[in-house]
Amino acid sequence: MPLSLNAALSDLAPSGIRRFTALAQETSGCVSLALGEPSEATPLEVVSRAQSDLAAGMTHYAPNDGMLDVRRDICAYMKRSRGLTYDPKQEVVLTCGATEALFSTLMALIEPGDEVVIPQPAFGLYDSIVRLCRGIPVPLDTSRAQFQIRLEELRAATSPRTKAIVLTSPNNPTGCALGKQSLDTVANAACELGFFVVCDDVYTQLVYADDFSSFAERHKELRDRTIVVESFSKPYAMCGWRLGWFAADKPVAQQAAKVHQYALSCLPTFTQPAARIALGCDVAPMRASYRARRNLTLSALDAMDLPTVKPDGAFYAFPSIEGLGLSSEEFCLRAIQEQGVALVPGSIFGCEGYVRLSYACDMKTLEAGLTRLARFVEALR
Repeated sequence: MPLSLNAALSDLAPSGIRRFTALAQETSGCVSLALGEPSEATPLEVVSRAQSDLAAGMTHYAPNDGMLDVRRDICAYMKRSRGLTYDPKQEVVLTCGATEALFSTLMALIEPGDEVVIPQPAFGLYDSIVRLCRGIPVPLDTSRAQFQIRLEELRAATSPRTKAIVLTSPNNPTGCALGKQSLDTVANAACELGFFVVCDDVYTQLVYADDFSSFAERHKELRDRTIVVESFSKPYAMCGWRLGWFAADKPVAQQAAKVHQYALSCLPTFTQPAARIALGCDVAPMRASYRARRNLTLSALDAMDLPTVKPDGAFYAFPSIEGLGLSSEEFCLRAIQEQGVALVPGSIFGCEGYVRLSYACDMKTLEAGLTRLARFVEALR
């Protein structure tokens, strides 16, 4: 018989974000506002702990689910910050970033033909993982509701085959947080139809709004069907460390832990005590810096007359480019070619007519990029 490969991979394309990041790197002098990676360095005390543990020979296998002391500290952090209670021995698993946490979670939930609702615009990872699991991603357009979830759209996106919904709040690419009404709408539907709620909460420490509430903390009564995914990457500038976790009710966590075990075995041992140090770091200064960059970005986009829903957190803005006569892909390609500034097309996030701008870079880079973007928009007009 002829050799064949996994058909689930045939429709998956490489990351569009990375494609535009690569184009920026290949273009001499280009200012990149494309990648969502903090420009700050990992806190020195975190780096020092990993260096000392590596030098001390901490290079052997760790427990599959992560060192128990690390999981205890994660549980203490979740209890302290959001009032969430989990058993560190049976309900928390340390993972290779939020990416692997999401993969292990969704692999544990999805059976072939199951549907997963993905509010869009959304990070493309969710769609790809669902397809790899032989599930069916169902987009839920939020662009007509200021990137909130309305009951009528959610009902239209759900069916008896709905297994889960994936929530990201604050969102990538918009930076918008789901309001209480959106969270309640999802909770009511989850109760009525009996589906899981997967919460990609990697930006919850980078929130500017005072009244922010995550789904898990607002709806503790749905603990049995809520999975919380978090990461050290964004709040502690540790993207390259690949450290994250998921927390869930024991029956769910134990199944997802099996996926993690067979996919990864365990994380590098010498990075794990450093994660405990990170959990004790104060992210307020970094959050304040992002807030200042957000405000600069919004002022600049307003001057360009690019309508933008105000971000509540993370480090992204998602301005509308409708009326400029270009698709988001064309806009971003020409911005690189003509003005040397890189953004990411909204089409990559399932939302045409917008572009994503990351202000995770330093202030000098951001100012230069915004100046070039303004010149490009002016030339289009």
